[in-house]
Amino acid sequence: MPPSQDPARRAVVTGVGAVMPIGNDFPTYWRNLQAAVVGTRLVQSFDASGFEVRIAAEVIDFDPATGMDPKMARRMSRFIHFAMAAGKEAVAHAGIDFASMSQDERDRVAVVVNTGGGGLEQVIDGTHVGDAKGPRFVSPFAIPALSGSMAGCLLSMEHGLTGPVMTQTAACATSILAFQDALRLIASGEVDVVLAGGSEAPVLPMALAALGNMGALSRRNEDPAHASRPFDRDRDGFVLGEGGGVAVVESLAHARARGATPIAEILGGGLTADAFHISAPEPTGRGAARAMSLAMRNAGVAADEVDYIVAHGTSTSLNDVTETRAIKTAFGPAARTVAISSPKSMVGHLVGAAGMASVLAAVGAIRDQVIPPTANLENPDDECDLDYVPLVARPAKVDTVMVNGFGFGGQNAVVVFRRCEG
Repeated sequence: MPPSQDPARRAVVTGVGAVMPIGNDFPTYWRNLQAAVVGTRLVQSFDASGFEVRIAAEVIDFDPATGMDPKMARRMSRFIHFAMAAGKEAVAHAGIDFASMSQDERDRVAVVVNTGGGGLEQVIDGTHVGDAKGPRFVSPFAIPALSGSMAGCLLSMEHGLTGPVMTQTAACATSILAFQDALRLIASGEVDVVLAGGSEAPVLPMALAALGNMGALSRRNEDPAHASRPFDRDRDGFVLGEGGGVAVVESLAHARARGATPIAEILGGGLTADAFHISAPEPTGRGAARAMSLAMRNAGVAADEVDYIVAHGTSTSLNDVTETRAIKTAFGPAARTVAISSPKSMVGHLVGAAGMASVLAAVGAIRDQVIPPTANLENPDDECDLDYVPLVARPAKVDTVMVNGFGFGGQNAVVVFRRCEG
């Protein structure tokens, strides 16, 4: 069904916040994304000298106290730090004052912040402490700190928000679900406002080793800046990254009532499964194509109305070819004219926050009418023969944007945004 015309049931983005490998706030992230600044470097957070893969896209120069009380920050996980800082920025950007709301109004504000793994470092560190010193030395805060739902819970506590707090995980498609859920919550009339986003801090020895052993990661240790190269024939795997982002999503009626200016509207989304393999996409791209087609149907848009696709674009041999096939299937002739690019060429693969990096790119593109590039796309793969906006940002008419997210286990999530009209 096409989107509702009722302003109380239309979901619009009014503010965003970001903590990313190329910027610890949204303006810096968006500026660097357009400039093709790459955040991949040698791992700084631990000694990776003995690893086959020694590069990652880490958040640098970040102070957890940016978004939360320093004492609480010391007790919580890094993915929570990112979410809290991004949430604080998004709320300020939206100009929404939760403190001035009545209790009944705050009952109608939800928080949907998703993650793929949560506080994995708590499991690793707690195990080491327990083995080395004994069980009574394990932090009593380890369980709350590792809980994937705690980022959303702490955001609700910070702002006194007493509507639903939800957390879902869908591997690399995780963040996209937050925006589908935000749309559903508002369209159903259950809430007026949602803090929606995703956060992940997976740059850990175990994760780097496991993904390296899987053969999923780029081994360009001597040339990190060119390691992530989606759709390029010389790609050799993705770059593990970290970060988080949050958006304020509210009903159009609520935004109008408080004099806010919407940046973009969420029109609809699609969810499917490949039912094929634990890590590889189904080769024909049928599941991904169906998710895109469902998203366009639910958004009430035709393929030739989509101006820009923020691709999943991982820089792996299987994903990039499969996504290309899926776009051709879903878009038909329009696949040859739509602009496509991948933020992962600059920020790496943020796993549960990957979709958030892409949503922020979509929002920026709609606001500023410019499409960020795919960095490092110097020699396109013969099987990746669409318009991937190589190397340099492109001024363009951008009214409607599709965001793709395809996760391990064959989880496909797509959401469509449009410049807000009416």
